[in-house]
Amino acid sequence: MRVILFKSLILVLVACQSQQPAPVLAGSADTAIFRYNNRHHPVHDASGMVASQVAAASRVGAEILASGGNAVDASVAVGFALAVQLPRAGNIGGGGFMLAHIAAEKKTIAIDYREVAPPRATRDMFLDANGNVDPRLSKFGHLASGVPGTVAGLALAHEKYGSLPWKTLLQPAIRMARDGIIVSHDLSVILASRQEALCANEATCAYFYKSNGETYKPGDTLVQSDLANTLQQIADEGKDAFYTGEIADRIVADMAAHGGLIDAEALASYRPVIREPVTGTYRGFDVVSMPPASSGGVHVIQILNMLEQFPVAQYGAGSADNAHLLAEVFKLAYADRSEHLGDMDFYDVPIEWLTSKAYAEELVQRINMQHATPSAEISPGVAPAAVSNETTHFSVMDSHGNAVSNTYTL
Repeated sequence: MRVILFKSLILVLVACQSQQPAPVLAGSADTAIFRYNNRHHPVHDASGMVASQVAAASRVGAEILASGGNAVDASVAVGFALAVQLPRAGNIGGGGFMLAHIAAEKKTIAIDYREVAPPRATRDMFLDANGNVDPRLSKFGHLASGVPGTVAGLALAHEKYGSLPWKTLLQPAIRMARDGIIVSHDLSVILASRQEALCANEATCAYFYKSNGETYKPGDTLVQSDLANTLQQIADEGKDAFYTGEIADRIVADMAAHGGLIDAEALASYRPVIREPVTGTYRGFDVVSMPPASSGGVHVIQILNMLEQFPVAQYGAGSADNAHLLAEVFKLAYADRSEHLGDMDFYDVPIEWLTSKAYAEELVQRINMQHATPSAEISPGVAPAAVSNETTHFSVMDSHGNAVSNTYTL
């Protein structure tokens, strides 16, 4: 069976290599420094393949595979490594979605470890004194924070399917945080552009900027001692360190001091959820993807169902016809997204209908290949949200056929 794992509109195609030496960065070693944050830098050896947004994190995953770990082990290690190497998206204080294919059990599971609203959250918490929505309240400050799920989600994956000791998987991230990372152009630009917002919090300002107020430049070394200490506690005590231990105590105290709603109960009660993936087919492939609360999986399958009814190969990659077709099917899918997608714990999402071939056949009748349909004419019609740069994805496959597709975010 040919299987594609989809995660949040990102196609994951990973493959194992049969005859490779120790883990290497794709490309020649002498040019690696210039390709360090290139988007296209899978790392592979005979044990499998890893692709992430930062080569150093990918290398960590490959080393875990080479030392006998499986794809889940490597994914946990990559997740923590990205928290160090890519602080604008990698995290221990956010949440995400993981798809894991377990070859021995011939099944794929979905782990929903997104942040959740604290129990003390209310419907009107983001309204101003006049009863109007204040978008700043939901984006900035302690009030905007959800209960983090990353540590619990990675821990659940490891508890169920990992093979190496938990502590082993965190050591690369701890070492990188303690020794320092080389600041990339990307990180330098992000820190410079967000300095005013980040420095609204004194601790954050001291963490990400030099003592004289200057920003870090490409090639500088950024040491993250506090993060190293936090990761060490998580390595030693497991997820409980974060949700009920000293780290939790510090989070609760900081929230209380700054008007946040995350208290001890909110942290202690957090649980990631194992969900049934959504599935579909596309031109002979089985497609497996993340269910709601992620909107990506349902609509990837919906989009593929529509594309399947057009000769996209005949149109040609990058052609005007293909660009037009993609725009049209995306508009139709996003219209349904705005109306029907939500958290399944609170809303009955009509997944079977949205992902059915019959419904796709209905939708494509509205596509005219000769002219574009104005979005306003596609009920309920909304423009897609801007792509967040606080989100990152990584994929791992091992030599046993296990595969992980993971997206997490701040």
